[in-house]
Amino acid sequence: MKIVFGVLIAAAMMSIAATPAARAQATAGQTYVVTYLEILPSAKADAIGLLKQIAATSRKEAGNQRYDIVQRIERENQFAILEAWSDLKAAEAHLTGAAMKQFRDKLAPLRVGPYDERPSNGIDVTPSAEPATKDSIYLITHVDVAPPFKDECIVMLKKAAEDTRKEPNIERFEAWQQNNRANHFTVTEIWKNRAAVEAHLIAASTRELREKLGPMMGALYDERHYKNLE
Repeated sequence: MKIVFGVLIAAAMMSIAATPAARAQATAGQTYVVTYLEILPSAKADAIGLLKQIAATSRKEAGNQRYDIVQRIERENQFAILEAWSDLKAAEAHLTGAAMKQFRDKLAPLRVGPYDERPSNGIDVTPSAEPATKDSIYLITHVDVAPPFKDECIVMLKKAAEDTRKEPNIERFEAWQQNNRANHFTVTEIWKNRAAVEAHLIAASTRELREKLGPMMGALYDERHYKNLE
């Protein structure tokens, strides 16, 4: 784990903000983590209980800024964790701590896939995001482009952040770059409700982004819809 996180400092220093300097200063040094989980269908309730426990514990730890736990709408045995930490030291202390070890040990017999944890640095983030509501819809998208298109993709995602934050009913839009695969990105969006999501998906800026990304992609544009568990 320390080897994986060791590259975060250099990656964060290379991150270029697309918005005013105040945003760059607010996010300097921060660490982000997205984790994907697939659970036995019969164990959904047990998994939700464990996720709520670790979320409550993690939010009390030094340096935690956000800890969101969400359940996929289309496949209810799939979950995701979205974390934001003040710096590398806080994230590393959390991920190697006793509470996380206990959580993973209890979750292990419930999983049907790997514990898919992806440390990242922010390329365009929201400094002080408001908490999501029970009705909020999360869109989490994994964007995988061929390595030669990495820098071009960063520019496009920053433009998408700027455009999307102008839309009504958007609660959060962030783009993260995976630290150990620089051509892999995570886009997290939170919308007020389902109608807001549908309006966004047919917006001209959304369609333009997907058209331009198409020739660059190394895998399918993997967008998943989630609901807030709290």
